[in-house]
Amino acid sequence: MKAFLTTAAALLCGTLLGSEPRFRPVNIDTNIAIGYGLAIADVDGDRRQDIVLCDKNQIAWYRNPEWRKAVIAENLTPQDHVCVAAADIDGDGKAEIAVGAGWNPGDTLNSGAVFYLVPPEDRTRRWDAVRLPHEPTVHRMRWVRDADGKHVLVVVPLHGRGNNAQAGDGESVRILQYRRPADPRTPWSVSPVTRPDWLALHKTHNFDPVPSDGAWPQSLAIAAKEGLFMVDPTGGLRVLATNAIGGAGEVRYGRLPVGNFGAVVEPMHGNTLAVYRKDGDRTQRLVLDESLVDGHAVACGDLLGLGRDQIVVGWRAMNRPGVRVGLRLYIPEDAAGSFWRRVQVDDNTMACEDLALADLDGDGRLDIVAAGRATRNVVVWFNETGR
Repeated sequence: MKAFLTTAAALLCGTLLGSEPRFRPVNIDTNIAIGYGLAIADVDGDRRQDIVLCDKNQIAWYRNPEWRKAVIAENLTPQDHVCVAAADIDGDGKAEIAVGAGWNPGDTLNSGAVFYLVPPEDRTRRWDAVRLPHEPTVHRMRWVRDADGKHVLVVVPLHGRGNNAQAGDGESVRILQYRRPADPRTPWSVSPVTRPDWLALHKTHNFDPVPSDGAWPQSLAIAAKEGLFMVDPTGGLRVLATNAIGGAGEVRYGRLPVGNFGAVVEPMHGNTLAVYRKDGDRTQRLVLDESLVDGHAVACGDLLGLGRDQIVVGWRAMNRPGVRVGLRLYIPEDAAGSFWRRVQVDDNTMACEDLALADLDGDGRLDIVAAGRATRNVVVWFNETGR
């Protein structure tokens, strides 16, 4: 099912809702290698949100507002760094940072690495890396709230052990959670989130922590080759959707006045953006776009102050020379998310590997941050809607 407005109706709704979206792009780095992952957090405790970048061989952060770059770790493994998580997990106002590295998706037995970075007093200098246990093909990580509201580091591999990317004949993906001890250089408590008796997920690509009406613990929405799933830490695994188009690659959850929705790129590195939402006892799938080329990043948030979340999607067209890349914004025109309007944010300057939303300039509006692989840049689109 597709959910679009006609051009005339979209223009009318845009007028009724207020000013048209307006974003001002600023390149803060034009010489990155790949830009595997982004995280937004206050790194230095000045109450401004900084940008943390996981690049091929470096972990760096950019200080808000001048965006001065500080490389805090380098060459943690001979293979690429691949993901990063940053959040203030102990309430001191300064972010803690973890990194995934050892990236070799073809080695589902021996690849991967997880590090916790211990900061020096001057957080612009090099941080010490504490190596932690890991599963092969470490791919995505986030700080997630547990039942007590405390942060745990959740790490999701791309493959299960011994998995063949085509046949999917190995073990199920084993998702781990890490609890930081008082002294992070001492052994961490590491335990599985998933259980072997659940439905096997042989290949996952991304996940999103989802609070249940703001309560803890956070469940995990997981985009996998087998479909879209929700892992409830207290109650098992729930199937949200399976399909015959190769599964799901990206997932982020947003809010509407009538409930949550999942924004999903299908299949992995796919061309389709779909929204999943509850319709009574059923899960309804709405197709918003089928023209992405290698869709690789999704974020949800209320950038326009509508009281309902919008979706930002980026695609990278990897190994597709001559194909245009960029970012788009999708706006729900009703409280139920039955109809959506599409707005181009970037046209061919951002081959998006990852993106995030945050209010970076303190004006109360969410801004867009993205890292580009082929374009080798980190860009902030400052939200100037209504100005």
